[in-house]
Amino acid sequence: MKPVSHLDSYRKQVTAGAPPIPEMGHPWQARVARSDGYDLHLVHRWNQAPHVAAFRQQAWTLPRWESRLQEQLSGDDVRPLLISWHGRPVIYTEVYRAARSAIARCYPARPHDLGLHVAVGELAMTDRGLVRSLLPRLTDALFEADPHCTRIVLEPDVRNTRAIRSFEAGGFVITDEIMLPNKVALLMVCKR
Repeated sequence: MKPVSHLDSYRKQVTAGAPPIPEMGHPWQARVARSDGYDLHLVHRWNQAPHVAAFRQQAWTLPRWESRLQEQLSGDDVRPLLISWHGRPVIYTEVYRAARSAIARCYPARPHDLGLHVAVGELAMTDRGLVRSLLPRLTDALFEADPHCTRIVLEPDVRNTRAIRSFEAGGFVITDEIMLPNKVALLMVCKR
């Protein structure tokens, strides 16, 4: 087996597969969100919640979320995940290949860079330090699952100060202010 070199991430001819599914230890667990049943209804409800909808802008209908999840599950660009804490789903996360998304126009994305969208679904679970506790475990697990990945990025809305503080406390550094199709965001980076 050929040894892994982090320089592979810089080579233009290198392509990356689907984003990995992180394996985290207790009390965290991540699993792929299904496009039906409980998972679909939970993702839909969480994205309707005012504290999530204000910044994600995806308070879509149930059929649209079903379509979105089916599309993500059938492709190799995004993995929708439900993250549980002590067995209870608390966070919806999308792990995506940054080089294959709109953010790639805002910084020199490498093929194995990963991006994250993170939302605490229940308002009662916010301000408990969940995100700042999760992020180091999640980034470590993603780096371990993809040895070619050298950077993980976040792009929170500049107005979402609560999330930005949590992301900084979880190990991400603000590198730039960027324009994305639906928001002015901060580019935040966690390096291997």
